[in-house]
Amino acid sequence: MIKKIVAFPFLFCALCSFAQTDFSEGNNKYMVFFKDKKNTTFNPYEYFDAKAIERRQKLGIPLCDSSDFPVNDEYIKAVAALADSISYSSRWFNSATVFADENSLQKITDLPFVKCAEQLSAQLIPSGNDKGEYNITLNKDQLKLLQKQTERLGISAFREKGFDGKGVRIAIFDAGFPSVDVNPCFEHIRKENRIIKTFDFGKNRENVYAFNGHGTNVFSCIAGMVDSIPIGLATGAEFLLARTENALYEPYGEEENWLAAAEWADKNGADIINSSLGYTVHRYFREDMNGKISLISRAANMAAGKGMLVVNAAGNEGESGWKFIGTPADADSVLSIGGIDPETDIHSSFSSFGPTADKRLKPNVSAYGSVIAAGRFGMMYTQGTSFASPLVAGFAACAWQSNRNLTNMQLFHEIEKSATLFPYYDYAHGYGIPQAEYFINGKNNTEPTFDIISEGKLITVSITDEAFTGNSSDKFYYHILNEEGSIDEYFVLKVTDKKVLELDTYQYDSGKKLVLFYKGYKNEIEF
Repeated sequence: MIKKIVAFPFLFCALCSFAQTDFSEGNNKYMVFFKDKKNTTFNPYEYFDAKAIERRQKLGIPLCDSSDFPVNDEYIKAVAALADSISYSSRWFNSATVFADENSLQKITDLPFVKCAEQLSAQLIPSGNDKGEYNITLNKDQLKLLQKQTERLGISAFREKGFDGKGVRIAIFDAGFPSVDVNPCFEHIRKENRIIKTFDFGKNRENVYAFNGHGTNVFSCIAGMVDSIPIGLATGAEFLLARTENALYEPYGEEENWLAAAEWADKNGADIINSSLGYTVHRYFREDMNGKISLISRAANMAAGKGMLVVNAAGNEGESGWKFIGTPADADSVLSIGGIDPETDIHSSFSSFGPTADKRLKPNVSAYGSVIAAGRFGMMYTQGTSFASPLVAGFAACAWQSNRNLTNMQLFHEIEKSATLFPYYDYAHGYGIPQAEYFINGKNNTEPTFDIISEGKLITVSITDEAFTGNSSDKFYYHILNEEGSIDEYFVLKVTDKKVLELDTYQYDSGKKLVLFYKGYKNEIEF
């Protein structure tokens, strides 16, 4: 008997339109880009934290790249004289953010050293919710999930080798970190002074221990502990905490805060950025999710270019009209994380789907999207890809600790290779759930776990005697690959009999491929 437990039929048409600036909407916040950085100087040894210099030297990244030089102060003064106000200048993008009416903006763009202006009008929303109250005790089910959320990633394999993220510095961008300065789940971090710096980019101050508790939840899923039980994997790492957005009232321009935080994280020696945030329908269209249009995706790619691993939640739009990933999860150099249901061990229904608008694979990997986390007042159950992302960020810190010679992008791809489905993938799970064992012992070659019989238009797939267990929790994955190399539809089957799939291919055009995966073994057949 063949039981299909999850079906992901998928057809996708990529459009080629770009977001246009509309100067008549009433929003008057713009990012002004300059043509050059004439007459500026830069001393990296005065500007960068020692950890940032160490990262760049190790990865062969120049210490004096032009993008690190400051913006020309005379340009800023000239723009400020015409604008209503000026709030922030970006070294990476050689730009300044201003408030200006239409007439003033025209005068600014007419300045000989101004390249162009881009309107900032997006809303940033966390990919999860701050709900629930403290329960000082964990019931049996909560304790089981708490242990399972790290064990599913293989924390034991890391701990046996002493890997807990020590020496790796992680920047967390979120909506606030209330109680982190007193919460017992972070006492081990505070005691060793491993919160290196904090900054609130909305309030322009260092205190981040207030506002929305989403960041507290996220931080705990990277490094928190309760009664000596890890909530996340990187309990030994160092941290930079940045408040980049307001989850209650969404003002314009929080992409700017994200960019500012990324430059700050680079300056202060971050190795990893975790961002459980995303932009979707409030500004963009689905076809804009190509990693090139939004400011935040360009900022994320720039951060990766500086040697940092950027980890971002895929989003919680799986059951909404939007459905697909948001930005910056669409960025090419961002490790985008989907959500897995702990009960089924497959895609959580709320987790956003890939691919990107230009048909690149997203999410890249996945982790549990339903977790036990530390909240504002203590422990709580919560769900969202917001919490899958920090679980993988903590995993990445341990993996990087195991081999500090890896570049950030090498680590990116090694995390993909470590995952449960690799080399198979789909647009719900990516390559599956990363596994610590891979970074300790690598992967063994897998013997065939199923046979394919093709008779005319009928394809039959049967599990081998050695691989069949009769356990209904075993899953068989397959997808239909078109001639362009993207997936048209994909499925997950429950394995209850050895004959797992019968497929009549009359409905498919020649040139398409059937790609199949079971217990580490992948095979394919062309129609």
